[in-house]
Amino acid sequence: MESNSQQPPNWKTPFFAIWTGQAFSLLGSQIVQFAIIWYLTEKTGSATVLATTTLIALLPGVFLSPFIGPLVDRWNRRRIMILADSFIALATLVLAALFALGLVDLWHIYAVLFIRSIGENFHRPSMTASTSLMVPKEHLTRIQGVNQTLNGGLNIIAAPLGALLMTLIPMSGIVAIDVITALIAVVPLFFIVIPQPEKNPAESGSTTFWQDLRAGFKYVITWPGLLSILIMASMINFFLSPTTSLLPLLVKDHFNGGALQLGWINSLFGVGVIVGGLLLGVWGGFKRRIVTAILGIIGIGLGTSIMGMLPGSAFNLALGAFAFTGMMIPIANGSIGGILQAAVDPKMQGRVFSLTGSVATAMMPIGLAFAGPLSDAFGIQVWFILGGALTVLMGLIGFAIPAVMKIEDRSES
Repeated sequence: MESNSQQPPNWKTPFFAIWTGQAFSLLGSQIVQFAIIWYLTEKTGSATVLATTTLIALLPGVFLSPFIGPLVDRWNRRRIMILADSFIALATLVLAALFALGLVDLWHIYAVLFIRSIGENFHRPSMTASTSLMVPKEHLTRIQGVNQTLNGGLNIIAAPLGALLMTLIPMSGIVAIDVITALIAVVPLFFIVIPQPEKNPAESGSTTFWQDLRAGFKYVITWPGLLSILIMASMINFFLSPTTSLLPLLVKDHFNGGALQLGWINSLFGVGVIVGGLLLGVWGGFKRRIVTAILGIIGIGLGTSIMGMLPGSAFNLALGAFAFTGMMIPIANGSIGGILQAAVDPKMQGRVFSLTGSVATAMMPIGLAFAGPLSDAFGIQVWFILGGALTVLMGLIGFAIPAVMKIEDRSES
């Protein structure tokens, strides 16, 4: 693997200029996401509608990501991010106008979420792959911790702010916030150069899109550790992804809460993520980062199961359980992300991250298809208990797979 030696000595200034713009964009997106989910919760009260909303947003990632990856590796990643963020802003502006005119319908929300997801699936691998070339390898795990801490902070701010804004301004104004923050994310990209992966002279212009696509598949399936983790991630997504969609109804129907209580539970989740991100950044995990990741997976499963087992009168305990779950997420995701960003060839990262994301995400719609009707029939908390327990089981299985435990032994540098 070519080392990511293209970073200038002052790599922090350009990287964090882009990172700050993205942070604003994420804040706007999370405020709008909270508002839309609660809007649908109040209007429909249906687990199936909430599951379908998430499903619609996932479909582009499932079907398009394998084809997006080769384009990310072939095209200019900075331009991809500019176009993707602009595309997302335009789609969101249309939804804001529909709310303002009183013309919004359920299918409009589905359509805009689908279009936004296309842009996000171009943007995400471009930013991830660019990070590997902008940040020195020895700091990648720390950046993962910073990103996880940001996500936690946004959860603290976005949910209560979204709940507050819903009492002060109409939905059209809330949705328009995301347009503004998306434009803030675009501005730094016009002025900062993002390095592209170097290509060997023999490779330049010698491969087609389809050859690049096949190379990405081959890269993943011939790496037993990566393939095993991909399978585990797919199963965990099947078990856990429905809980995110069902959380508003768990708060509303099981804990008898409202938008404020949903905001609090998301905020405590964010506190947990911040604590976990700071812990990972300071501690760095065990010498084998994969051990840290698997322990995080087991912790996520335990916290999720506890959420489902608590009685409706124990909302305060639910806050603690969800905060614990949040703390475990950066422990798991940050460790895995650091492993892969350091090990995967920069020339392959667009394909590898898009492909692995696509396969893992493909299990989420299947989980949602089961979880929505099952929860409508037997109660919201059933899937929390089941999904959490099976996630714990997947973590224990990971400890027993040699290819997973030895994934860090593969060195391409």
